Amino acid sequence: MKGSFIILSFFAGGLLAGIFSLMPGFLLENDYSLYALYILMFLVGIGIGSNKKSIEIIKSFNLKIVLVPLSVIIGTYIGVAIFTLLQNNLSLIDSIAIGSGFGYYSLSSVLISEISGEQLGVIALLSNIIREIITLLFTPIFAKYFGKLAPISSGGATSMDTCLPVITKYIGAEYAIISVFSGIVLTILIPFLITIIL
Repeated sequence: MKGSFIILSFFAGGLLAGIFSLMPGFLLENDYSLYALYILMFLVGIGIGSNKKSIEIIKSFNLKIVLVPLSVIIGTYIGVAIFTLLQNNLSLIDSIAIGSGFGYYSLSSVLISEISGEQLGVIALLSNIIREIITLLFTPIFAKYFGKLAPISSGGATSMDTCLPVITKYIGAEYAIISVFSGIVLTILIPFLITIIL
């Protein structure tokens, strides 16, 4: 849990720095987070390439690797359907559309805002950010009690980028390729699923 709290403290520090305008103007004018993500992906790539178990994991999974993103989709929709039964504010269709963001808050919130309005877009933004934060904080617990694929499923689309370092730290670098594959498949499907559902 120590690593999770460190991540949360950096996130909270960034929020406070943004709210109180504590950062220099040039950092706010340009999106440096994309470059940080490139460096992060490069370092993860080195970790995968240097780990000989990665290829063995892919061979052992073969076509079963497709079941990972499929289980994320089915599991998300089941969870969203249960949530819909517990409240009266969102319809099942709206809830499924929000769940179809699979953690990719920037893409899903924009798509949903354009199709169904800003209120639903904001709900999509917040729910998908929460999904990402839950994955960042609870990956050690998910991996310990629910298995090595649980953090990948929890991360959804973010399992290929922002959550990838935390996921590989706790389940092993050999699972990084499965995590990236699942994240890519979900990211590709998000625009189609949201458009079809709404």
